[in-house]
Amino acid sequence: MSDAFSAVLSETARLPLSLAIARKLQRAIVSGALEDGTPLPSEKELCERLSVGRSTVREALRILQAQGLVTGGDRVSTRGPRVHRGGALPTAASALSTAVLVAGLSCDDLAELRLVIEKEAVRRAAELRDPDALGRARAALDLMLDRRTDAEAFLQADVAFHTALVEASGNRAYGLVMTVVREAMATHLRDALKVATLLDETLQGLGREHAGLLEAIAAGDADRAEALVGAHISAFYWGGGSR
Repeated sequence: MSDAFSAVLSETARLPLSLAIARKLQRAIVSGALEDGTPLPSEKELCERLSVGRSTVREALRILQAQGLVTGGDRVSTRGPRVHRGGALPTAASALSTAVLVAGLSCDDLAELRLVIEKEAVRRAAELRDPDALGRARAALDLMLDRRTDAEAFLQADVAFHTALVEASGNRAYGLVMTVVREAMATHLRDALKVATLLDETLQGLGREHAGLLEAIAAGDADRAEALVGAHISAFYWGGGSR
């Protein structure tokens, strides 16, 4: 047995038993061996199958719940634990957002990342022109263009608009990263709107920029869409004007 392999086995052996069990179940869930909605055995049965105590099983389930992979099975819920893969992405996004904040990344760094992702995303969106995603973008745009929409509602519509365009790219990784980036930048966005002079005119100008961007994507003009979203983001963060 090689020294490297022995080191791996040694490291695994040092893992807390609850974590080792959680990782085994995690692999089964992620691989699809345990399908979404599958009820897990009772605590008693898991203890017997795994030859561990009840506290170890409970801790393993808590780890999986924290990862968004299992729901139920706690002392508050009356339901037994079930596989719930749908909670994994929001949980991962929240964890990544926390990591971004802890790392102390500057708004400029995040804005540059957003710029890179969205420029490529809108190019793909213009090529694919997914009707469902563009329909969601249109609904968000209608809210932004409504003069009755206040700054906070405008911000929420803005998030929905850009999220829809990134989703229209067909690249799910873009969507996950953008969720993290925008959540980390949310405070900056709100502060920028709070201090904007002539707020109504600012919101109307932003609305027109969004409308032009959506028009370019709907027309399949990838070059124009990329140029517009680049100018839109750059102006807001570095030009003192609209985003």
